Amino acid sequence: MVHGRDKDTIDDAAWNEAVAREAVIRRLASLDRPSRSDFLRACGELGVRRTRLYELIRAYRQHPITSSLLPRTAGTRQGSRRLPDETEAVIAEALRDFYKTRQKPSINRLHKEIRRLCRSRGLRAPSWQAVKARIAAMDLAELTRARDGAKAARDRFRPVPGEYAAGCAFEVVQIDHTLVDVIVVDRQHRRPLQRPWLTLAVDVASRMVAGFHLTLEAPSTVSVALAIQHLVQPKAPWLAGLGIDVDWPICGFPDAVHLDNAKEFRSHALRRGAEEYGIKLIHRPVATPHYGGHIERLIGTMMGAVHLLPGTTFSDIAERGSYDSAAHAAMTLDELERWMALEIVRYHADRHGALGIPPLAAWHEAATRRVGPVRQPHDLAAFTIDFLPSVDRLVRRGGIHLFGLRYWDDVLSVWAGRLDRPLRVSYDPRDLSRIFVRGPDGTRWPIRFADLRRPPITLGEHRRARAALRERGLALVDEQLIFETIEAQRALVEAATRRTKAARRLAEKRDRALANTPAPAEPPQIEDDRPIDWSKVPTFPVEEWS
Repeated sequence: MVHGRDKDTIDDAAWNEAVAREAVIRRLASLDRPSRSDFLRACGELGVRRTRLYELIRAYRQHPITSSLLPRTAGTRQGSRRLPDETEAVIAEALRDFYKTRQKPSINRLHKEIRRLCRSRGLRAPSWQAVKARIAAMDLAELTRARDGAKAARDRFRPVPGEYAAGCAFEVVQIDHTLVDVIVVDRQHRRPLQRPWLTLAVDVASRMVAGFHLTLEAPSTVSVALAIQHLVQPKAPWLAGLGIDVDWPICGFPDAVHLDNAKEFRSHALRRGAEEYGIKLIHRPVATPHYGGHIERLIGTMMGAVHLLPGTTFSDIAERGSYDSAAHAAMTLDELERWMALEIVRYHADRHGALGIPPLAAWHEAATRRVGPVRQPHDLAAFTIDFLPSVDRLVRRGGIHLFGLRYWDDVLSVWAGRLDRPLRVSYDPRDLSRIFVRGPDGTRWPIRFADLRRPPITLGEHRRARAALRERGLALVDEQLIFETIEAQRALVEAATRRTKAARRLAEKRDRALANTPAPAEPPQIEDDRPIDWSKVPTFPVEEWS
């Protein structure tokens, strides 16, 4: 490749002179044996000496283009250096050992270091402008790697030849999480809580939103499972429950799901669930965010719309300015979910910049390109359970023990104490009152607490209760004490709800988690006259377990 001056930046006078030279030099260079009269005539036409004419012929033969014949600019040639070799060696040494380090010194500090080295060696120090010119001539990628690390250099300078593509509907679905740029309020007091998490899925071929899940909890295997459930399920019943009458036709099993390398995307539950239903999991190469470009752009589009809501935090502090996000927060998580559904169906109907048509129309076109129809689940409830976290547990004579809690159902009596291998047990962290046991023949059985008087609890509540008991040195296997502690904590939360945001956040997470799990059958009413021994229940402020 020829490195020369950009012809579009050259002034007309210099360019016209080069064009005139090209006609003469091309004629002269084409002659096998130009005569002395040919050279003299060319010198007369161009108004140059014979030595300059030879230079022009040589330059044209090396690069037979008009720009090689441009007039030479006056002054020092760009890139040339006039400092002594000894001074250049000092500058190179300081750049290597002082400037190209993770401490990232400034040019002023570099210049002072060069002046110090020059004084110690009896040399004249270069000017600040000369040092800056040497920095400007350095390879920027190499400099970034030395000062900011290899990852920063890759992210900034590594070529991005393309992005993930799909030829037909549901060939590839991308999933990712983001913190929503808005603060939600609790349902009871409508006071600010926190920014919720959004798990979003997009069909790469059509850019249709395949599904989403909003939660107050940090991303986990459960939020991934619920997002995939929403992706697979028909949307009409769910939309009807929100009072939205619109077409959202995307549902069923995608051929592949494209994910990043977060822990929840590499869980055993996700891998086994995907393998069970023939869904291929594709993880991005590490440190290659452009491979998730479709979902990243969709998240950006959704967050741009969120910035119009009351309580938005915007994208950064500078954009937010003096706006008090918490003071203006007004929407509950349920209201935000309905607003998000409305925003998504509006997005489906708008013309997509990259596609040129709305995503809804692109979905119908991409669906016709499939070899076969999109596969649909035969049992949506079982499908969701297959993506929940699971463990192996032996069926003991007293039932199944999980998290220090005991579960029993008469169906377990067939295996209790007789089965010499553990069974697979799935659980929903939002409600530990019921687990799902897969029998040796593959049948899945819902199993309740052995003591049906126990109320539904979340895994978060259970962990906080065990932590409180551990701090007091009490037995972690005392199931009665665990439930008594949870009851005491709930009472404490209810009392503190009006005062602290942490307590309201915990109460909202608990209520929403238990409300959004399928209700188990009503247990028999058993009177319990046993008083609670409050002396065993630890007391502590809310801040200790928030």
